[in-house]
Amino acid sequence: MVAKNGLVRLVVLGVVLFAAGNAYAQDELRNTFFKDADAAKAAADAVNSKLFAPKNYENGMKEYRTAESLLERGRNIEYVRDNTADATRYFKTATKAAKLAQTALAQAIKSRQDGANALAPKLSPKIWADAQREFARAIQLLERGDLKNAKRREIEATSLYRDAELQAIKEQYLSETRRLLADADRARVGRYAPITLGKAKQLLADADRELNENRYDTDLPRSLAMRANYEAKHALYLSEIVRQVRDKKMTAEQLVLNWEQPMRAIAGVADVSPDMEQGPDKLVVELVAYFDQQANELQALQQEKAENEIRLADMVEEMRALDERLGGATEERAALIQRLEAHARVKQQFEQVEKIFTSFEARVFREGNTIILRLVGLNFDSGDAQIKPDNFDLLAKVEKAIDVFPRSELTIEGHTDSHGSDDLNQKLSQERAESVQQYMINAMRIPTYRLIATGYGETRPVSSNETEAGRARNRRIDIVIKPNVDAN
Repeated sequence: MVAKNGLVRLVVLGVVLFAAGNAYAQDELRNTFFKDADAAKAAADAVNSKLFAPKNYENGMKEYRTAESLLERGRNIEYVRDNTADATRYFKTATKAAKLAQTALAQAIKSRQDGANALAPKLSPKIWADAQREFARAIQLLERGDLKNAKRREIEATSLYRDAELQAIKEQYLSETRRLLADADRARVGRYAPITLGKAKQLLADADRELNENRYDTDLPRSLAMRANYEAKHALYLSEIVRQVRDKKMTAEQLVLNWEQPMRAIAGVADVSPDMEQGPDKLVVELVAYFDQQANELQALQQEKAENEIRLADMVEEMRALDERLGGATEERAALIQRLEAHARVKQQFEQVEKIFTSFEARVFREGNTIILRLVGLNFDSGDAQIKPDNFDLLAKVEKAIDVFPRSELTIEGHTDSHGSDDLNQKLSQERAESVQQYMINAMRIPTYRLIATGYGETRPVSSNETEAGRARNRRIDIVIKPNVDAN
């Protein structure tokens, strides 16, 4: 019995060793006969031959798989050699054809990628499918050597890809607006709020036109679409109110009184008497002035807090260092006092400059010892960098403010909103900063070595670019004054 079990183990061991030896031998054969085919396949995959040379790549894979099957079944080695040789040849041909396609069909390939980036396969499936068919046909013709007809198909494919891309972009930005306007039409909003609805439709048309003219600068079309959405929703709201008035479910007097209630609530928070005996205009002016004052006071408090924290930290550090050192302590304490006096002088000068401007001319604020004049009242014509005579009075005040800080370094910063191309905004902001710089040199007689003009384009917004008021604040010139704290 023991002998029988030993014989069984011996047989099993022999089978295992035979299988292992056979697998090893098969691996060695594969390395020998598939070396060139594997290298050719890797080169074909590297240039995406499956897409750009599908026929030759498919033939290569067919021969490659046949060779693998023959080797696994232990067939004649010569057959394996022949199939791998054919596979290598097809893969090399596919690589060459793919490289040619990437050059000859470059425009279609770029348009195809742009469309894919815009989610055209999902958002514009029909046009995308047509473009894919034309592109595939161009590749087939090119693979056959018919370059002339392949280029014709490429032109058609490129056009379709661009159409699909544009439709996809419009779907992303304008579909909600179109849905809202369709809802408004079904609700016959135009009968009750034609002005507001008409504004929404015009904004949609403007957004559509902007995308047609420059699909890659989507800031303005998105903003127009958002405004159109607002106007469409507002029209739906207004139409319901007007319908109630027309149906005599609400009187005109009730409507006005209802609209006065929010104003009264806001006036209560601002501690302003809600005087609307002649309408809301007077109350609106008072509320705007109140909240503008609150904003300025908050800004001043934030600046003072930051300054106090910095000053306190500096003083604590200085005192600690002075306490650790006895030698020269008197001299260093005197230097510290001198520096604190310089900071106090800058603060006093800042308060002096603040009084020069109205809130409609400039916003004045500090960052440490640096003074920033945000010239909200300095306006340029659209796309222009020429200073207008209307701005001379404001620039005269700027000169007075600069005179408060003798020998200071001055940086003129130009900024734009996000509408328009990045390059154009950068160029325009630089030109406007240089225009102000030149005015300072010529009219204010400020030495050139004190002046730096820098354009930042749309890269440093101070408000949201999604609203007109925010964009207006972003279109600005900032004068940055770095005082010489040693100057008297």
